[in-house]
Amino acid sequence: MKLIKVAAATLNQTPLDWKNNLSNILGAIKEAKRHNVSILCLPELCITGYGCEDAFLSPGLHSMAIKLLNQIVPQTKGILISLGLPISHKNNLFNTACLVGEGKIFGFIPKRYLARSGIHYEPRWFKPWPLHEDVRVNVEGVNYPFGDLYFDCDGIRIAFEICEDAWVSERPGGESILKGVDIILNPSASHFAFQKQQIRERFVLEGSRSFGVTYIYSNLVGNEAGRAIYDGGAMIASGGRLLSRSTRFCFRPFQITCATVDIDLTRMGQASSAGSHHTSKKELSDPVTVNFSFPKALPKTSILKSPDWEDPKFIKEEEFLRAVALGLFDYLRKTKSQAFVVSLSGGADSSAVSCLVTLMIHIAVKDIGIEEVKRRLRHIRKLRPCTTSNEMVTILLNCVYQSTRNSSKKTRDAANLVATSLKANFLEFDVDAIVQSYEKLVSDQLGRKLNWTEDDIALQNIQARVRSPGIWMLANIYKALLLSTSNRSEAAVGYSTMDGDTSGGLSPIAGVDKAFLLHWLKWLENNGPAEYGPIKSLSIVNALKPTAELRPTENSQSDEADLMPYDLLDAIERAAIRDKKSPLEVFLILEDLFLEHSPQPLGDWIKKFFTLWCRNQWKRERYAPSFHLDDENLDPKTWCRFPILSGGFKQEINDLEDYLK
Repeated sequence: MKLIKVAAATLNQTPLDWKNNLSNILGAIKEAKRHNVSILCLPELCITGYGCEDAFLSPGLHSMAIKLLNQIVPQTKGILISLGLPISHKNNLFNTACLVGEGKIFGFIPKRYLARSGIHYEPRWFKPWPLHEDVRVNVEGVNYPFGDLYFDCDGIRIAFEICEDAWVSERPGGESILKGVDIILNPSASHFAFQKQQIRERFVLEGSRSFGVTYIYSNLVGNEAGRAIYDGGAMIASGGRLLSRSTRFCFRPFQITCATVDIDLTRMGQASSAGSHHTSKKELSDPVTVNFSFPKALPKTSILKSPDWEDPKFIKEEEFLRAVALGLFDYLRKTKSQAFVVSLSGGADSSAVSCLVTLMIHIAVKDIGIEEVKRRLRHIRKLRPCTTSNEMVTILLNCVYQSTRNSSKKTRDAANLVATSLKANFLEFDVDAIVQSYEKLVSDQLGRKLNWTEDDIALQNIQARVRSPGIWMLANIYKALLLSTSNRSEAAVGYSTMDGDTSGGLSPIAGVDKAFLLHWLKWLENNGPAEYGPIKSLSIVNALKPTAELRPTENSQSDEADLMPYDLLDAIERAAIRDKKSPLEVFLILEDLFLEHSPQPLGDWIKKFFTLWCRNQWKRERYAPSFHLDDENLDPKTWCRFPILSGGFKQEINDLEDYLK
């Protein structure tokens, strides 16, 4: 048996945070050496950070990346490491993996296939590398191999697939058998989306099986640049069998996943399938020879089992919780904010946001321990005396119930009960006098009394807007991050007040629809995560109809009466926005799925959706940043672009009306 020990790392990097990024890389290298690892794969663009955006075009970024590379290389005695950084060649920029070891740089491998869909804009900064080309690149006066390379290291051959390379049909790894490759390294920056890990696991396992190799996949972890959350999930597979994988959503700055692999065994797999591959002479280029000797490794490895929370029965609920919790933790840490502030109305959305903050602390403490949490949040001095998670929550979560004459006792009691059960700091503002002063100010100038018949929207919106200055003031006093509580369903139709309930520096739940949030809150009430258990106080919230409580109480206002049933709204949104269907096509799709609604009201709701969608694009442009959680995102800055001014689907709506006649 030819046994070697390999590892993949997950790193919590930050764009342009050179000190943090270098510290995590060196920490991962040190940990890998402690485990006698011979080959370590680090994530894509780990030196600079993946989300540098247009800063990638800065010459200063390139020189700083090379400076850090030169600081890392001397630390690679006795180990081979893949490092990610941008490299300029002939005035073009390439996203590269650099193989280093024994204190030397061995070569740079540019990414072949660039991620260009969804939240990815790699072609804006990088060029794809042409297939089967290799040249020399000059880095600080030294020429290195550069291009479509593979390496011969003490008789063991290593090749690369960089993130997107593994997601395309013509994977570079398909040439591995012909080149005699033993190990494929995949340095990735693959953002979280619901149930995406299962897809990654399939291409890792299939790559290891069909290519006859050991496949090592690394990834980022945490909220790197603001919107995208990375879940980690490093994996090592050989011959179609998963040997090891890291826990996902880890709160540590880095994590190492190791496995001891049998190179002779993988070569047997190659021999059984080599005859089915064909190639041209050009594809059989010679490998880059690397002077490296592998030490004898212990024939032992551990297989990391899935944590209990990855039960398929609750996978979406758990993934949502753990992704947003990690995202909030990193946002708090990286912005140096002292706490969070939430305008807690007693409704579903603000209760969900408050629960997410509380569970963030409990999950973090369970994962890394209370002392490490305090170290990671060392800029918050008030946390230093804390000995329990609940004490931390009281410091970090500030909930404010803001009432007007249209607020009900039910929502006030719900807000108080939820905040108290979560151990949050709870305050109450009565803002009705401020509302009345604005109404009088405008009435006096107009020369008439405002009324609900003529001025409905204005009278509702002023109540939402007067809640903003006080909550912002509190956030400023606490040096805290104000969290907006708008969800995706509201964003789709603009059911929100700009500079009112949309106020905030971050929108944690804007990436998920209302129907899912209502379902998730019931899951929290009855189940909850293992680190905390059920939150029984949510029963009062879950029993209430969603309402803005902005009209007089005798009107019995509800969100669904103002809009449409939430399950229908979300179905229309998916068909219209995700699937790009016209109003008539949406109707034809949904009429068989919502038999409880007759054709005319169903058609009216579809027309209403398209009208409100077009009318309120400007609102979506102004929402606070939100987390990307799935492929139905409405964020115009990262996923779903739509013109602010448009024809409003008038002709398409007419087609639907003609059909309904």
